[in-house]
Amino acid sequence: MDTATLETIADQLASGRTTTRALVEQCLARIGDSKGQGATVFLQVDGTSALAAADAMDALRSAGAAPSRYAGIPISVKDLFDIEGQITRAGSRVLADSPPAHSTATAVARLRAAGFVIIGRTNMTEFAFSGLGLNPHYGTPLSPWRTHERHIAGGSTSGGAASVADGMAYATLGTDTGGSCRIPAAFTGLVGFKPTASRVPKDGAVPLSRTLDCVGTMARSVTCCAILDGILANETIPSLEARDLNRIRVLVPKTIALDNLDPVVASAFERTLRMLSERRIHITTADVPEFSRIPVMNGKGGFAAAESYAWHADLLSRDGDRYDPRVSVRIRRGAEQSAADFISLMDARAELIEAITARMKDFDVLVLPTVPIAPPRLGELEDDAEYSRVNLLALRNPSIINMIDGCAISIPMHRADEPPMGLMIAACSHRDRTVLEVARAFEVALAAAD
Repeated sequence: MDTATLETIADQLASGRTTTRALVEQCLARIGDSKGQGATVFLQVDGTSALAAADAMDALRSAGAAPSRYAGIPISVKDLFDIEGQITRAGSRVLADSPPAHSTATAVARLRAAGFVIIGRTNMTEFAFSGLGLNPHYGTPLSPWRTHERHIAGGSTSGGAASVADGMAYATLGTDTGGSCRIPAAFTGLVGFKPTASRVPKDGAVPLSRTLDCVGTMARSVTCCAILDGILANETIPSLEARDLNRIRVLVPKTIALDNLDPVVASAFERTLRMLSERRIHITTADVPEFSRIPVMNGKGGFAAAESYAWHADLLSRDGDRYDPRVSVRIRRGAEQSAADFISLMDARAELIEAITARMKDFDVLVLPTVPIAPPRLGELEDDAEYSRVNLLALRNPSIINMIDGCAISIPMHRADEPPMGLMIAACSHRDRTVLEVARAFEVALAAAD
């Protein structure tokens, strides 16, 4: 498995130790490997255009005109982003016969302008409505951990995570409404970043919840995600400052976030907190009673059900039998909400955000397990009741951050002999730089401890 980061690849390209064409050919070979899962991970492979773009980037670099230091690095894109001339299916059969997109999503366009090479479109939960990544139409991407046991990659950006974990791309563009970048990052041993929602344009992406959706990324390091985030937000790519560990103030929320942890997750989280404490990081574990409001707020399906139903109502009336039933049943819950319900939900969220902002005034970040469970086996999710139980568990912790309009990143906290598990570092809105710098400091500290 290739563990190269965007920085190391950029160094190799700059020094002439590799070329974009070589990188693209390696990714295409991995996708086409009959022993791998490329046929499930990718819903469309842009081999011809990727090779043409590779040659163009190599020529520009030779002429000293590469559009950025990262020009020529192959990345994948979640199937819900529009790319001009391609059909956007969002992992569905319902949209498979739609006309090609007339324009390209801003997020994709910004990555292309920086010179990244789009290698293809990746599989996902249909319409992004699940944290597990199962897709009955196109197959389910799997985690690289103990492949013979067929553990899921997590969702909804399942194919994107698998594409990076299996060496088919060096980073991936996804979305995150309740953990759709952070859950698969945790389940595949990657880093997944959810920025403050308003920082990256969402136009040209099939929506799940206009209120909670955001554009995120997965890659192999915190720095990789910071690079991509800077480009996506149209900001200067940040140089992450080294944080003084003994000045980092951490709040570990006991309320909800630590309930029902798998023993292996609980052990890894406790070990991680202990290692961070040994490095003089200030850690406070306390109740955060505001989090108890969230299940009540979501009692009728929350924002995702209401806002997705508004988008899907006509499609459901015409082609509802072509949806994954596990997806359509969740979307249809939106019909149960009245206008008064939705307005009350918006008011409750505003109050929640205000309360959490006040509670966080003495802390830099929240720290909690990204997902309370290790990646389950695909076969364990055949029963609908078990699927629903595990899905709610997977989404529980990450979705807290979307509800408070925060930003968050998941970094690996497992050892080599353990299942992939993630440590989530989060903060209130527009504290993205803090989250990235603290996560980078933790990443270095945990690597040194191992």
